Amino acid sequence: MEDWNYQREPTSPGEILQEEFLVPLGLTQKQCAEHLGVDVKVINRIINGKSSVTPKMAVLLGSAFDVSAEFWLNAQLAADLWKIRN
Repeated sequence: MEDWNYQREPTSPGEILQEEFLVPLGLTQKQCAEHLGVDVKVINRIINGKSSVTPKMAVLLGSAFDVSAEFWLNAQLAADLWKIRN
């Protein structure tokens, strides 16, 4: 079994959303939420690591930003596994 303690913490889906999508596109959390049809609190909680990306949210984010839902779910899974192992 690999020693997971030596791996760096994966980038959270919230940080990816903020730094790789919202900032470069000049979007606010509110604009993102409105586009996705969700409450801004949902986006804020994901960005701040207080909520996980659900399969439904992964589909919404994937569609909005032209990436796969699996991209978002894999990012969430990596973050969850790292937390459990560390």
